[in-house]
Amino acid sequence: MSRLPPSPALSRRALLRLGAGAGAGLALGPLTAACAGPTGAPGPGTVSLGLNRSLVSLDNKLNQFDAAVTVQRAVRQALTSIGTDLKPRLVLADRFELTGPTEWTVRLRQGVRYSDGTPVTVADVATALTMYEQVNGSYIMGLFPEVPSVEKIDDRTFRLHTERPVSTLDYLMANILISPAAANRPQELSGGVGSGPYVVTEADGGSGEYSLAANRAYWGPRPRIDRVRVRFVPEEAGRVVAIRSGELDVIDSITPDSAEQLAGLPGVRIERITGTRINQLFYNFRKPRGHPLADARVREALTYAIDGKALVDDVLTGSAEQAEGVVPPALRGAVRVGRYVHDPARARRMLDELGVRDLPVKIIWESGEFAADTSVMEAVVEMLRDVGVRPSLRQFEPGGDILQWRQGRRGDWDVLGNGFGNQTGLALTSLQGMFGGTPDKERTRDTYQGYVFPEIAAKLADASGETDPEQRDQKLADAQKAIWATWPCLWAFVPNAVLARRVRVRDLALAPTNSYDLASVRLEG
Repeated sequence: MSRLPPSPALSRRALLRLGAGAGAGLALGPLTAACAGPTGAPGPGTVSLGLNRSLVSLDNKLNQFDAAVTVQRAVRQALTSIGTDLKPRLVLADRFELTGPTEWTVRLRQGVRYSDGTPVTVADVATALTMYEQVNGSYIMGLFPEVPSVEKIDDRTFRLHTERPVSTLDYLMANILISPAAANRPQELSGGVGSGPYVVTEADGGSGEYSLAANRAYWGPRPRIDRVRVRFVPEEAGRVVAIRSGELDVIDSITPDSAEQLAGLPGVRIERITGTRINQLFYNFRKPRGHPLADARVREALTYAIDGKALVDDVLTGSAEQAEGVVPPALRGAVRVGRYVHDPARARRMLDELGVRDLPVKIIWESGEFAADTSVMEAVVEMLRDVGVRPSLRQFEPGGDILQWRQGRRGDWDVLGNGFGNQTGLALTSLQGMFGGTPDKERTRDTYQGYVFPEIAAKLADASGETDPEQRDQKLADAQKAIWATWPCLWAFVPNAVLARRVRVRDLALAPTNSYDLASVRLEG
């Protein structure tokens, strides 16, 4: 839906404070029909999760927002996973070893089976890679500098081959969820069998509601909770009221104001950790030659209009930090290569010198992309107006067609409010996914908002193939400096991962990736 920008009668500071206070008002306000959460407290042995974005499927070929990972990997598993220490650990594989410059030898764990009792096979792994590769606009495949081929050695052992060295393949394969080959397909899978500790008993991708039960045939340790209810509750007010009343046990992606209020309530606890996600106001790099935003100098000029410190202090209320690079600093291999500076006079001067006046800037985003998203966008509108730009907002509801817009297939836009999560803990993964675009990938719209700089893609490919960690980090640092010089974002920030839980939910170890191992969680009382 379209949203009108706020009245220019409000000062920027007043608007920021109003935006920061809006979350508090919502959190304590009445629960209306429009934002009603699930009714009825979960029973003994059942945990109820309230997500801020709709879980369209229990697959991750396209649907890969951070909180979804917790649920998806409880049903489907990968060869490896990334632990709370951001290092890979073995799951379906009991061996994953680099045995040659372009070869990894992998062995499936003895006895791993799906919930229907059939074994996980080498063919399932090969088919999974093929299915992911066939998805147009796949977030997952954008993380791979090259998709490996599978060579079967025996019933449990296989080799992954690449043309060039891919030194982080054990991290990357944590994103490939394995399903039985005969039932796999390029489309996302909402039902079906998996090898995880839970099975799907009810699934409604349209409403984002799912019911899971403990997998009685699970090959690993039995999960500590028998049943899981997953609900999509888009309005933060609904999620906050529901966890206060006990209708929900865990809610994710809450604003700092709501977290502060809930932290003071009996029966509720807040989990917070520095995250691996970056939230961005990313430019549209599909602009034709001659368009002002195709000029890096114009993109740079606009960044000086944004008062990032005020956004962090007054809207995000200290729950995030301004980016000082193109990926979060917590990632291995990340470097600080620049910072966003608020200097509106400089913005106006640069735009005037470039002959850019009264520039229309259309900003789009999907509700729930990050906490306090609407307040951030409305504040940014006022800041851009202060330097003579004509901004407009278009907000998409979850489940809408924003993906078509992002791929340049539906309509034109200038800036996208977006988040890019990282499930490996490696800077290289985020860099490859966002900035490794090539002309071939762009022909199928498999680049990140049209970002195609062949020289940067080459730098990333070179770093990906480097087996020496120190040399790899140096090459990554050079690539990050080159990326910053293209001014890809109007503004960017790194949020904390924050969730609220009822105290009866124990042993929930929130990872920097904003996910947790659902099978390790237990209920008390």
